[in-house]
Amino acid sequence: MKSSDLLGLNARAALYSYRYNTGRGRNIASSKILTKTVLSKNEIPVPEVYGKIQTLEAVQKFEWSKLPSAYVMKPSRGLGGEGIIVVKKKASDGDGWITTDRKRVSIEDLKLHALSIQEGAYSLENAQDTALIEEYIGRHKALAKYSYRGTPDIRIIVFNKIPVMAMLRLPTRESGGRANLHQGAIGVGIDIATGITTYAIYHREYIKNKPGTKRKLHGIKIPFWNRILSIAVQASDATKLGYTSVDMLLHPEKGPVVIELNYQPGLEIQMANKAGLKKRIERVDELNVRDAEHGVNIAKSLFSAPFAAKVKTDKSIREINVIEEVTVKTELKNDLRHKVMAKIDTGAFRTSIHEELAKELGLLTPENVVLTRWVRSALGREERPVIKLTYWLAGKKVKTYASVAKRKTLKYQMIIGVRDLGEFSIRPQISDSDVLVKVKK
Repeated sequence: MKSSDLLGLNARAALYSYRYNTGRGRNIASSKILTKTVLSKNEIPVPEVYGKIQTLEAVQKFEWSKLPSAYVMKPSRGLGGEGIIVVKKKASDGDGWITTDRKRVSIEDLKLHALSIQEGAYSLENAQDTALIEEYIGRHKALAKYSYRGTPDIRIIVFNKIPVMAMLRLPTRESGGRANLHQGAIGVGIDIATGITTYAIYHREYIKNKPGTKRKLHGIKIPFWNRILSIAVQASDATKLGYTSVDMLLHPEKGPVVIELNYQPGLEIQMANKAGLKKRIERVDELNVRDAEHGVNIAKSLFSAPFAAKVKTDKSIREINVIEEVTVKTELKNDLRHKVMAKIDTGAFRTSIHEELAKELGLLTPENVVLTRWVRSALGREERPVIKLTYWLAGKKVKTYASVAKRKTLKYQMIIGVRDLGEFSIRPQISDSDVLVKVKK
């Protein structure tokens, strides 16, 4: 890794953090509450909010005893992971809760902490703040054994709608179960093209195994990788941040959820990847990127790590093309399966199927329609059924809920969204026309 490839503090602040980020975008990223509001409006998954406490009166009126067994309290404008209480379970004697670092907290403790947050104890320049109480996201089974008590998170650096670098952050005993490198967590680089971990740093030193164990930190396959990249791009676009980090947790059932955005993220991610951000940013600075899918495809084409190619991947992960033939289970007595060409669309969350095809296959019966929802499309607001759908992709059976699309202009009768792609890896495919400006080498 050449020093000339590295992004430094001054360049980050003067060039990328301000030149490419609007004032509104920086304001949104500075507030976890504003971030959640904007992302939710754009249908980007975030943890559920249990409470927002802004005043002394709100502290007294809040129904603390009705909080669930697990939750997180944090300052809306907090920095560096300070002021966060992560509650994992109720105390066995019923008096309060137990945090991830095994400390007991009572209702009075929570009230005092909320007041400290309001007084600005953890915010920039000690400005008045809001205490936010939200859903606790437990550890996904694929990452649980690499983390000490707390929940690992995934950071994606997005520039110009392109994910340029990624890192897995693993809580340790020293970090008190928090995924913060400055508090002693482990940073693990992730190959953008494959979602496979590469190098790991702990206190700015390279390590191969989780401390105190023989568990290798390289070669971990991150679940929902394509979906993670797509969500990161969508989050940066929704908040009008041209250069930002998007931090996500992997919900055990729901998959990736966004917890925070940062328009001046730390630079240790370069060490974890043994690669410089400056060089990667320069390669994509002038590209014309259409949407999240386009940005992800460009990233996979440009930033494949040589190390990852040597790592044996999880055999359960199946490679697929952007266009695939799928077999759909029908409700017809004379033809139980129907083959159709489908497009893999990492920019779409939910799988969709053309209305004409759904009718033809008997999938629009009342018992098969789960609900109807209003969506915005090129034709304005329209009501679309959501149906139960079973299909086979690359030989693997997928059970899902699919939207029924009424547009007659669809090139493909079925679109497979990221919700169904957790166990698949898409082969990078990018044509010359996708890159409108010659990539700098």
